[in-house]
Amino acid sequence: MKLVTQTEALAEAFGEKECIMILAEAGFDAADVSFFGMEEGKGIWCEENWREYALLLKETGEEAGLIFTQAHAPFPSSHGSEPYDTNIRKWIIRSMEAASLMGVRDIVVHPVQHLDYRKNRERLFEMNLAFYRSLIPYCEEFNIRVCAENMWQYDSRRQYIVDSVCSCPEEFNRMLDEVGSPWIVGCLDLGHCALVGTEPADFIRAMGKERLQALHVHDVDYVSDCHTMPFLESLDWKAITRALGQIGYEGNLTFEADEFLKKMPRELMPEAARLLAKTGRYLIKCIAEQAE
Repeated sequence: MKLVTQTEALAEAFGEKECIMILAEAGFDAADVSFFGMEEGKGIWCEENWREYALLLKETGEEAGLIFTQAHAPFPSSHGSEPYDTNIRKWIIRSMEAASLMGVRDIVVHPVQHLDYRKNRERLFEMNLAFYRSLIPYCEEFNIRVCAENMWQYDSRRQYIVDSVCSCPEEFNRMLDEVGSPWIVGCLDLGHCALVGTEPADFIRAMGKERLQALHVHDVDYVSDCHTMPFLESLDWKAITRALGQIGYEGNLTFEADEFLKKMPRELMPEAARLLAKTGRYLIKCIAEQAE
């Protein structure tokens, strides 16, 4: 199991090349490439030399001893309006190709969820079946798997988080099973589980190791999508690592905890990354102990 974290916060603070060096020195095995900003048509990934840049980052990683195993496509995946929906699809497909050039195995692509989930549950399900199936030819072309993710929506009138696409294990399993392709797999966001009322350990067991191929690891307080380091909020990490070990989880441990890094002064961010890496090693050890 490789220890991975996303590039977003450190890349914003130091640039992507220096971010790679910091993550390698902190003790991470690999990076999760954050293709954020593309949804607005901004950044190097939207420029003409994006392929050359992807290969440059891969070379930088090789020199530092850091590989790229996961990525996150730009989002949201839909607004239900043009020209946004046409443009975001283009950027999602470009991020898939860019990630593949860097050697990435899995890229997380959010489901479409621009409709009120409570009123459009089955319609959104059918829309996402079509959406993920439409990405399979690009998966085959670029040799990269797309990871669907469990989501949430926000009830602005009552001011709290509610269910959305794949937020319960029964729907997530049904989605993956009905898509029916080895190119479309599941990434379980542990924080999102708790925010809609399902304990992550229960969700892990319900999915099993065949469907569950990737993780977004971070802590939450059951109220807000905190995206912080484990043990700073309320998730039961003993139960989570036990469940991952007992199902024989074969993916990587990938942090999506950059809010922890973003709260630090720039000078302290590399040291904070080292603490995050040590925390990840501890969790991996706990998972391995349960798998024995």
